[in-house]
Amino acid sequence: MGRIIDLSVPVDVETRSPPSTDLRVELRRHRRGPGFWQVTVATLSLHTGTHIDSPLHCFEDGITTAEIPLDRVCGTAVVLDCSHVGPRSPVSAADLERAAARVEMRPGDILLVRTDWTDRMWGRFPEFFVDSPFLTLDAAEWLVAQHPKAVGFDFFEEYSARLPDFTSEDFVVHRRLLREGIPLLEQATNLGLLGDRRVSFFAAFYKIRGTEGAPARFFAILED
Repeated sequence: MGRIIDLSVPVDVETRSPPSTDLRVELRRHRRGPGFWQVTVATLSLHTGTHIDSPLHCFEDGITTAEIPLDRVCGTAVVLDCSHVGPRSPVSAADLERAAARVEMRPGDILLVRTDWTDRMWGRFPEFFVDSPFLTLDAAEWLVAQHPKAVGFDFFEEYSARLPDFTSEDFVVHRRLLREGIPLLEQATNLGLLGDRRVSFFAAFYKIRGTEGAPARFFAILED
């Protein structure tokens, strides 16, 4: 089957959601004997850790995550290596263009934008959010023009979401991509392990009706 590469971050009670909501993960464990038996109740934002976004996140008439077919978030993916971009710095269309020159990219691919930020900073809150690189609007326009079926990130791509007083209109990257119906795959990790090859990628997510986000497990299969 090939080698499975886990592209998901772990979540625990120390994990925080973005500053716009700043929610913690709560775990309540229920046990019953004799012997060992455990059931855990989890309370968390659906945008905590590795997750997907649907158009309902930014548009009242947008589809929910449960309405996203799996073939939109599973398939052939390529990594756009922007790992030269540092903290609090923009990932621009020019950065993506240079990265695209190093890979074989086709319409309908899943595009994964790599900065290695999650690899280095996941678990350090609020620094993970407030010091992250971010995507520019022109970079979002460039991604749309490639006609991907989904786009993923290993950094906190929306600059405005770290601001406590942002409005929905400030969510320019999300709005541009989600307006086209492109699912967003957020807080990936280990993208550097995929190299510049075309890989089989999967973003299996929790199917919750009526919601704009869902926890997910991202992984890729490398054919060595």
